[in-house]
Amino acid sequence: MTFNGSWNTTMKTPMGDRSGKLTLAQDGTTLSGTMESDGNNAEISNATVSGDTATWDVSVTTPMPITLNFTAQLDGDNISGQVKLGAFGNATFSGTPA
Repeated sequence: MTFNGSWNTTMKTPMGDRSGKLTLAQDGTTLSGTMESDGNNAEISNATVSGDTATWDVSVTTPMPITLNFTAQLDGDNISGQVKLGAFGNATFSGTPA
């Protein structure tokens, strides 16, 4: 399995559910892509794949400036995992094919 594709995502945060779109492209252990939410796009950074786990960061400015740290696994066509929200704790996210 590779982390290639686009997913409609939901992140369960302390501020409520946040919907978005995640697009990833894997080349070996390297990962690139974008996240889109509320009309804003952000490139992923520090992205790698190790076995069946991918990790990446996304810096966002709305609703506040923060860097989100993602850890994800694939389950068939779906994606899910954990997100570190800086000082705001952790959240979960999940996505289905877009």
